[in-house]
Amino acid sequence: MSDLRIRKQALQLEELFHDGGPANGLPQRKLAMVTVIANPFAGRYEPDILPFVETLKPLGRAMAQRMVDMLGGDPAQVQGYGKGAIAGENGELEHAALWHEPGGWGMREVLGTARAIVPSTKKLGGAGTRLDVPVTHINASYVRSHYDAMEVGLNDAPRANELALMLVMTTGPRPHARVGGLRVQDISAHDGLR
Repeated sequence: MSDLRIRKQALQLEELFHDGGPANGLPQRKLAMVTVIANPFAGRYEPDILPFVETLKPLGRAMAQRMVDMLGGDPAQVQGYGKGAIAGENGELEHAALWHEPGGWGMREVLGTARAIVPSTKKLGGAGTRLDVPVTHINASYVRSHYDAMEVGLNDAPRANELALMLVMTTGPRPHARVGGLRVQDISAHDGLR
């Protein structure tokens, strides 16, 4: 990660005990991590940005490991995940899209058994821009109880020449999930979908 210019990192943990219904014994936890880095392509058009993916890969793994450690160290407790990125005003949407592979594969590598694609979102924005990072179940994208999102952002990022790179992990379904669909105990295809 020596080629990255990291300005700051932040972790945000939510613990939700109930959402209007009965309190759960254990809270559903949502954890987000944001890393703010200099955008090496800000302010200019660079036709070949793909090599930067390799530069970002160690960051994706490191962020995912730090998040698992913060949740107690056991990857098996993570049931949902998502990723996102915001490119500052002098960047392009495609610069934020560079986070797809490093963020997604970094989490899947640290979690070990995750099969589902990591949902993602991205946008352009100035300092203080927030992003609703989508979340799905780590092994089957059609598990409806785990369709969720977490709003993530920092008051001073991304600056015009920065990227804000985000990962989200959750430890369970939405509180009181009851809208049907595929249940965790019924995952069978092991194709990341069902």
